[in-house]
Amino acid sequence: MSTTAPTEPAAGAPVPVLEGGAGGRAHRFWSVRRVPAALLALLVLGAAGLLLYDVAAVEAGRPGMRWRRVLADDLATRPLDDVAVLAGAAGALVLGLWLLVLACTPGLRAVLPMRRGDGPLRAGLRRDAVEAVLRERATAVAGVQSVRVRARRRKALVRAVSHFRELDDVRTDLDTALRAAVEELGLARPPDVSVHVRKPARKG
Repeated sequence: MSTTAPTEPAAGAPVPVLEGGAGGRAHRFWSVRRVPAALLALLVLGAAGLLLYDVAAVEAGRPGMRWRRVLADDLATRPLDDVAVLAGAAGALVLGLWLLVLACTPGLRAVLPMRRGDGPLRAGLRRDAVEAVLRERATAVAGVQSVRVRARRRKALVRAVSHFRELDDVRTDLDTALRAAVEELGLARPPDVSVHVRKPARKG
């Protein structure tokens, strides 16, 4: 079980992410999810404060808030198959499912876990770091004019433009170089490399 959460590096700084933990299988890193937690806390705090104020006002002999009386009367007389009731129930269901998904899934999809060693630390690479490494290796292949890399958890999509050499030869060299680069990264689940090579677009 990990003891610390990975910190988010600054934008444009593709650096490894480290996290303390015992040895074992490499799992995805868990996101702190500060924004959803803060929004939910503020929503609950505001609703609870408003209801407590209204209850205290009623106990003090003052009339309750008009909106609460109107809402209570409306809900008491509105049928269950009404469109507004169904829409509110659907909205509450979607919100609840969203919160359950956030609670049960790791998050931090931009961080790819690396293979575990004997030490107590876990390591992960951001996707932009993986893309930078693959892009550098691809541009070193003879015949590659430009390249675009999109790294995902299970697949790395590479689109290259070759201005000389046969496309099949460039594709073979790219596939070999990129597969070797992926293995050298030490990822727990190395993504499959998909290589697409084309000639430059003709002008005019």
